[in-house]
Amino acid sequence: MDFDRIHIEDLTVFANHGVLPEETKLGQKFLLSLTLYLPAGTAGARDELDDSVDYGAVCAFATAYTKEHPRKTIEAASEDLAAALLDQWPKLAGVGLTLKKPWAPVGLPLETVSFQITRRWHTAYIALGSNLGDKKGYLDGAVAALGRVRGCRVKQVSPYLVTAPYGGVEQDDFLNACLSLRTWLTPQALLDALHRIEQDAHRERAVRWGPRTLDLDLLLYDDAVFETSDLVVPHVEMHKRTFVLEPLRQIAPNVRHPILKKTIDELARDLEENL
Repeated sequence: MDFDRIHIEDLTVFANHGVLPEETKLGQKFLLSLTLYLPAGTAGARDELDDSVDYGAVCAFATAYTKEHPRKTIEAASEDLAAALLDQWPKLAGVGLTLKKPWAPVGLPLETVSFQITRRWHTAYIALGSNLGDKKGYLDGAVAALGRVRGCRVKQVSPYLVTAPYGGVEQDDFLNACLSLRTWLTPQALLDALHRIEQDAHRERAVRWGPRTLDLDLLLYDDAVFETSDLVVPHVEMHKRTFVLEPLRQIAPNVRHPILKKTIDELARDLEENL
């Protein structure tokens, strides 16, 4: 996706980030640079401020927030401010932020020490399942919990679907669903949030493909393809599972699998033909 950018360079802010007494009590100078990402063409099409973001208001907000929320590290200060900007201005597609510390206490001559991050909104698709206890209650609770995670906005939730258990373990039927999510969390941070929600629902991982109060799987994250020790995107089994494809096609029939190059609707029809 293309973006237009508003760039703010070296906004001077006096704040109390740091761990040393002279930093936390006396404060020091910080230089803040921001890049505000807007969907391409929206800001300049009509010459109206409502289509853009008031960078004067952004500067005032960033200055006040940086002063009022002291952190031990510039990393944490940067993360907090980026999140606050995205919460405050829904029009933003993302924000890039560089926080410079000219008076860093390192005892050597230097210009600045700085930390730089970029946070943009992404689209993720999550599969939900439950076959223990109050199944609908667990799914409803997971949807609500995801909506409360900072950096996540639930956009659509599929109808709930009753499905037979998968994997050969004898157990009760599942209630399954999928949802779409706007998020600026990284895939790993999103996975961590899913695991916390599962834990809050007393999820146990005693038996593979066994019964569970709540199962949350990250299926897709934009069109990203990657693998880590505990996360593979796109989900390696999603194209083989009716209980994933059926609810997913209800909310994202034309989304294309980044490896198989087929839409969700096409994958669902392929699976139906091969059953």
